[in-house]
Amino acid sequence: MTVPTTNASSPIEQLRLQLKESLFLDLDDYGLAEQSTGEFNSTFLGVQLNTAFQPIYDIQAGDLIGHEALLRPSLGGELTSTPEFAFTYAEQTGKLVQFDRVARTLHVLNFKQIYAENGLLFLNVHPKLLVSVNTHGKVFERILHANSVPTHRVVIEIKESEIEQDKQLSEAIDNYRDRAYHISIDGFGGKKSHIDRLWKLSPDYVKLDLSIIQQAEGNHRVQKILPGLINLINESGAQTIITGIETQTQLDIAIESGGQFVQGYFLARPVNAKALQPSSALNKLSALHKVA
Repeated sequence: MTVPTTNASSPIEQLRLQLKESLFLDLDDYGLAEQSTGEFNSTFLGVQLNTAFQPIYDIQAGDLIGHEALLRPSLGGELTSTPEFAFTYAEQTGKLVQFDRVARTLHVLNFKQIYAENGLLFLNVHPKLLVSVNTHGKVFERILHANSVPTHRVVIEIKESEIEQDKQLSEAIDNYRDRAYHISIDGFGGKKSHIDRLWKLSPDYVKLDLSIIQQAEGNHRVQKILPGLINLINESGAQTIITGIETQTQLDIAIESGGQFVQGYFLARPVNAKALQPSSALNKLSALHKVA
């Protein structure tokens, strides 16, 4: 892809300079381009990358707290791939760091299409990149600021179950927190989770593994345990996000268990920024709040 460079003040040229100065990336190499819809996509080593956003609701207050940015890769714009495949492919070519930076930049640019000044942006971080977080978080911060997204509106999601080294994980979180990012532990309650990390890491948010609410729907014991798990997380100073809600019954269980923040296909499926019209999101939330 060739990007015109005649107008140094154009948005795309400003983006070129931001990537060069902040992330040491060449716009042409990663095919980052603005579409007619105002959204951005990227082409990395033949893989087209798009962003989808899934809302996260505060069911008790009747409000949106933010959106999780999800990578949607495809081959040739038609054959759908998975984020895991795309990241593995990038790692095998020795460009995992560059790929992660492009993906996160893509999410930030598209996040601006949703709400200019409100809401949190939840971003996933590849576990293998946490060891270089001191540099990785710092350079990404410049892209955030250049696009008027302060770090305190960004929640870094970490799958702690995939990282065995407590020291490395703790240092990575401390580095992000020093720059005012929020921290979320993702997939908590899965088979490899470490419960002692609740107080060791002091995350701001804890996302329950989606299997928990699914099991609670058909297992009365899990239903009885869920309020205690939520209370334990809250007592540690974190806020619980119940993920994977796919049915009305699961939403009812989440509410009855004292859950406040919820996310899942029943509430809203991941869609591109243009499809997230504020009016439709608030109408959906209003209906859910009446149920609560």
